[in-house]
Amino acid sequence: MEVKTRLTAEEFFRLYPEESRLELIDGEVYEMPAPTPKHQRIVRKLVSAIGSYVDRNSLGDVYPSPIDVVFSPENVLQPDVVYVSDLSMVKDRIYGSPDLIIEIVSPSSLKRDLTDKMKLYEKHGVKEYWLVFPLEKTIMVYELKDNSYELLSYATEKGKVKSKVLEGFELEVEEVFGGL
Repeated sequence: MEVKTRLTAEEFFRLYPEESRLELIDGEVYEMPAPTPKHQRIVRKLVSAIGSYVDRNSLGDVYPSPIDVVFSPENVLQPDVVYVSDLSMVKDRIYGSPDLIIEIVSPSSLKRDLTDKMKLYEKHGVKEYWLVFPLEKTIMVYELKDNSYELLSYATEKGKVKSKVLEGFELEVEEVFGGL
């Protein structure tokens, strides 16, 4: 669902209830379908693995969707997983650019995750962007270098991906997709 009138984040929050599955991208409202159980299982596994590492090392916090991330007055997104090292950004919502964002890619979200959101996260300085492809059992990790994303790590079906933002963190792909 696309709304023709451009909104600011302030108007967006006034018009739509907090529990809405909506995003504001360049002032336009986009409705997001409810996630599937498979999608949510992957989110749970990612949050568990990353959250344990973050907690053990006192590195900030990890949040699963839905949680609003306010990047600018025209951009409010609900990434699938968000890692923030600076907890002063976390109030009633997250304000500013998280250190790491993960999107679970579905056929219906492919274009938006690979183009629109990737450009927006790049523009707003998100240091690391992970794309998780359940059908292909693939995880791709991009790091921000000179204001653009470069592939840092990837694995399909077997192997590990690594993070630069979470120094020393590696994740077995089978740990995420096992049993799916």
